[in-house]
Amino acid sequence: MGSSFAAGPGLPPYVPDAPARCGRSAGNYAQQLAAKRGLALTDVTCSGATTGAVLEGWAELPAQVTAIDADTRLVTVTIGGNDVGYIGNMISASCLTLARNTGSGTEKCRTPSWAEEEKFQQLAAALIRIGTAVRERAPNALLIFVEYPAILPPTGTCAATPLDPADADRLREVERRLRDLTGLAAKQSGALLLPAAKLSLDHGVCGAEPWMEGFPVSAGKAPYHPNMAGMSAVAVALDGMLPR
Repeated sequence: MGSSFAAGPGLPPYVPDAPARCGRSAGNYAQQLAAKRGLALTDVTCSGATTGAVLEGWAELPAQVTAIDADTRLVTVTIGGNDVGYIGNMISASCLTLARNTGSGTEKCRTPSWAEEEKFQQLAAALIRIGTAVRERAPNALLIFVEYPAILPPTGTCAATPLDPADADRLREVERRLRDLTGLAAKQSGALLLPAAKLSLDHGVCGAEPWMEGFPVSAGKAPYHPNMAGMSAVAVALDGMLPR
């Protein structure tokens, strides 16, 4: 389950018959793990999904948790960034900064909309509700919350992250809050946590071997999203968490 960081936009080929807007890659971390372990996979990840899409559905898409039943044995989820505008704001702020630095117009750039504290409190409750819903629907399943991998370096920026320093610091704080809230939800629901941020610390956009796309990107790629190396790294880490 999850949003774009679980779905894999920009990483074709895509899962046949999946909604086009979901960008559900056949190489996302769940798909890779299922292939490695010989697991029967139900993949309901979708780019743009919020915790509401997981719990209640989204437009024509049913709630992602309805894909889980008593026979389910493993559930992975990366969710929450869209609830607080994490990647959307990173793209918007980068677009504005790049446009100003190059002297081009900013009319194609959106203005960042920073989440207030209430949004983070709502996200905290929703993540815990997801853990509870999985436990109710699949009491014998192993639930693993997967953090968002690192995007920005711990300090500063680079050519692939055209951000104002203040915006970069604000986005790092959003990432920290997401990480803390995901960890809290995992703890309260008795789930495991894959610390993808720590795992990818040296592989952000500015790393020598990045697991992330920067900004801007070539056609078909998704800015500030995992590349195939990043998806593979998460799949390998998940495999290492499972019983042999």
